[in-house]
Amino acid sequence: VQLQASGGGLVQAGGSRRLSCSASGRAFINYTVAWFRQAPGKAREFVSAVKYGLGTKYYGDVAKGRFTISKDNAKNIMYLQMDNLKPEDTGVYYCRATMLYVYWGQGTQVTVSS
Repeated sequence: VQLQASGGGLVQAGGSRRLSCSASGRAFINYTVAWFRQAPGKAREFVSAVKYGLGTKYYGDVAKGRFTISKDNAKNIMYLQMDNLKPEDTGVYYCRATMLYVYWGQGTQVTVSS
């Protein structure tokens, strides 16, 4: 499966941004999908995920209460709605799909200004 992340950009602190990750090649419904992010000089960290099947959602501490993940299996796309953004949310956001193998998108830059 090929993943294409988009929606990044510059946003002021307190603002919102919605990231998208579109998939091609295989049906999205069979994949556990997730968002990770990487700030400059830091390790990549987990943001949120939707498990295949029941669609159980998981959130990392960085996302709880502010971010919402969703997945549209019919359109083969997933989203990350980010609200109340903070400067520490700045980084490159990557989408990932997993089903036996792990597939990564190319990342989209989010910059939150104070």
